[in-house]
Parts: sequence; structure tokens; C-alpha cells
Amino acid sequence: MASWVLTALDLACHKAQRTLFEGVSFSVPAGSWLHIEGGNGCGKTSLLRILCGLSRAARGQVIWPSSSSHDGLLCPDRSVLHYIGHALGLKPDLSACDNLCLDAQVSGLSLSPQQALQALAAQGLQSRAHLPVRVLSQGQRQGVALARLRASPARLWVLDEPLVGLDAQATDTACALLQSHVDKGGALVMTSHHDVQLQGPGARLQLSRGGRAP
Repeated sequence: MASWVLTALDLACHKAQRTLFEGVSFSVPAGSWLHIEGGNGCGKTSLLRILCGLSRAARGQVIWPSSSSHDGLLCPDRSVLHYIGHALGLKPDLSACDNLCLDAQVSGLSLSPQQALQALAAQGLQSRAHLPVRVLSQGQRQGVALARLRASPARLWVLDEPLVGLDAQATDTACALLQSHVDKGGALVMTSHHDVQLQGPGARLQLSRGGRAP
């Protein structure tokens, strides 16, 4: 992966006439990670949405290697970004395998059913691959969402609580996936209440409710 960097400059977020955070600045180069921490309500999810161009910042700027703007929102080149939020974006009546294939198709990628099955098997979901997503547990649905990363060419992964609902074995598998992405020159921005121990260049950003980032 080519050298590049995602930069946030003096970001602030206001909701319902109150400040969630302000003064947030950081850079995330290729081959590194950023773990955003903080209590509930401090704006972690809002920050991720601003980075992905899904919400507007009250102040500040996000700089991508390749991006445009529309109606005041940043529009990053989607070939470099894969975002997984609290709403996993899975179709409940489709199987896990079909969800992966559909997601790839919507993103303009080619993913065969066999490749989808391999990605699900890597997440320990081979026995659930052909079941409708609506019958899966929360942790299994999370695993399906993470399996999509295995077929993604995106250089930056922005993940909101990617380990929620996972058992110990699935958590280890997910952490190995995240580490592999960084080791290969990708970048990762994530929130998690888990104490994720990633190796290599990285940083932790502590958000405080209504305050400035340290």
C-alpha cells in the first residue's frame, strides 16, 4: 500500500446545543492505528462519522489523500475507506454468504460465493454461512461484518466497537485480523471498550465529555 495519511485538524462536535468534544487533532499514517477511548456520550461515534464524511463537524477539517466535498460534507474516495458502525448494514433475510457477495457488488468489487465462504470460515462462521442473518446471535452478526473486511481493498478501516458481542475466541480472531491489516500497511481507526493491544506505530486518543482532547 502506498504511503498516505489521514489528518484531523481542530475538530469540534456540537449536538443539541452542547459540546461533545473540541480541539481534536491527529494524524493516522499508513501502517498505524488510532484507538479512540472515552465514556458513553463523549462523542466517539460522532467523531468516526465525521471522519467518514457522514456527519458535519462544527469546526475543523479532515484531510484525506483523495477526497471531494458535497453539500458541505467530506466525500472520501470509498476505495480507501471501509466503515463499520453500530448498524452493521446487514440484510436480515439474506444469508451471511449472500450478504458478503452483495456488499462487494455494491462496492464495485467481485467476490465469488467461494471467496465469501472462505472469509466467513476465517471468522469461525462456516457452519452459519447459509443461514439468514436474522437468526444469528449478535456476536455472529458482528463476525459477518468483520468477514467483509477480509474481502475489502480499503486502506483505512474505521470501526465502531468491532469486538462487541464476540466471545473470547472470536475476539482473538478479530484482533489478529486488525493486526494483519496494520502490518500490511493499512491504517485503522477504532473505538472499543476492550483493551485492544495492537503492535506497531499507534496512539490512543482519550475523549472527555464536553471537553477538549488531551
